[in-house]
Amino acid sequence: MVKEIFVLEDDRDIGFILNHILFDEGYQVSVYESISAFKYALRLGTPDLLLMDVRLPDGNGMELCEELKADSAFSLPVLMMSADWHLHNQGQCKANEYISKPFDIDLILNKIGSYLKPAVQG
Repeated sequence: MVKEIFVLEDDRDIGFILNHILFDEGYQVSVYESISAFKYALRLGTPDLLLMDVRLPDGNGMELCEELKADSAFSLPVLMMSADWHLHNQGQCKANEYISKPFDIDLILNKIGSYLKPAVQG
């Protein structure tokens, strides 16, 4: 079964790259550019992993992470991305991983792969 990743990233270039790379690795990928679109998608379906940016046009990804992780029924792995970790209080968000931007593609694939095993494409 194909594993699905929801990506919350407002930079279209980064979103495009993540979509392309993760798809090539065998994942189903949906990219959202705003928290509102992301939350709407979460109401419609449940992916296997969330990959989220911090700074977004309509809010803060750390606050969204905190909100999601506060729900006792929520069990998805959350990987947070940011270029400015020194400006964020990581303690408020119980993310499974923190990824610095710019990120190394192999590093991000390894971190995702430690939570999900991609489907083998034939």
